[in-house]
Amino acid sequence: MKTRTSFPLLLCLAATTAFAAEQPAPANTAKDESCACCQEEKQPAPKKDACCADQPVVSPASEGGQSFTKESLYQSDATFTDDTGKAFALGSLRGRPVVLDLFFASCGYACPLTVTDLLALQDRLPAELRGRAVFVLVSFDVARDTTEVLAKYRAQRGLDGQWILLRGSDDSVRELAALVGVKFKQEADGAFSHSNLFTVLNREGEIVHQRLGLKGGLDEAAAALAANTP
Repeated sequence: MKTRTSFPLLLCLAATTAFAAEQPAPANTAKDESCACCQEEKQPAPKKDACCADQPVVSPASEGGQSFTKESLYQSDATFTDDTGKAFALGSLRGRPVVLDLFFASCGYACPLTVTDLLALQDRLPAELRGRAVFVLVSFDVARDTTEVLAKYRAQRGLDGQWILLRGSDDSVRELAALVGVKFKQEADGAFSHSNLFTVLNREGEIVHQRLGLKGGLDEAAAALAANTP
């Protein structure tokens, strides 16, 4: 699916519907196999809220000399840390096609399947595009997925330098999740129920494609990446 929702509306939704991230995800309408960590839901069409009508776009990054489009996720001031311990700003990805996925490292079913699909997607890209595309994994297990855990996960899955693994504060992760339409909820056993959704961003950080579910869609994702590569 393609999504072209303005950033002010998404940011408003992140502020006014944060409680939705704590609600159990509805059953998978695509009838994929499901478990505690892989429940899905159809993404509802965004509705314009009174709190964000006619508000001007404010881009925190513009203070540093950058400005982004109204649909760009890179306007967010959410902060993250990569698996080497270095601070990471999403806006630093500008100029490159990006595949973004929210996950947690101890997931036993859905997340490993998605990462396997993303590795397959990376392999099927033409060499030049493969060298430019970036695959970003952002953990929503903010307590357990430390820098060391993410570094170990990289090694275990054989993720190369085109992959970026990030952790952040609960607020930063929830804001990003809301912006891309991912819901998650931690269960009593420590696992998470969550949307199974990865997102393709163009060079400006705008959402140009999303795959919902655990099967198929890699050709469409590859085409979206190719269409947004200079």
